[in-house]
Amino acid sequence: MTAAPNRAGPTRGRAVVVVVSTQAAADPALDRTGPVIAGWLREREFTVPEPVIVADGGPVAETVTSELLADARVVITTGGTGVTPTDRTPEAVAPLLDLELPGVIEEIRRRGLAGAGPTALLSRGVAGIASGGAFVVTLPGSRGGVADGLAVLDGLLDHVLAQVHGEGHAPRSTS
Repeated sequence: MTAAPNRAGPTRGRAVVVVVSTQAAADPALDRTGPVIAGWLREREFTVPEPVIVADGGPVAETVTSELLADARVVITTGGTGVTPTDRTPEAVAPLLDLELPGVIEEIRRRGLAGAGPTALLSRGVAGIASGGAFVVTLPGSRGGVADGLAVLDGLLDHVLAQVHGEGHAPRSTS
């Protein structure tokens, strides 16, 4: 009898979390969002190394590019999406995207507005598909922003990856 294929580990692909935080770069114990995102991805059977931490305004583009070149299927950043002088994650990531998906970020902001209030409108994230078909999304650095982002991604991630990799739409029932 042949065992059913296991979706765990490498069969789902590699996913990476990049934490953009000057405080966490100085003291990784202060990172409150990277482990949450990594755990969420592992629950969805991706292979996920420990989060990479870079300072605000640091080598975000270089770090994401390196992970894309290492065949990451999913890259989620957290932090650096606000309006402080060093919040430049969207500017670093946007040029790496071949196809932007603004609706993803719009929904994350909408959920944040309902929960956290008007400060959620200050988040300037981007989401899209990078060369090679990796899904990339920049989440806020707050725990609430990450929770909102993961809630949106929960119903979307598998579909996006299937579409990007040519699996098309799921068949519709004809009842």
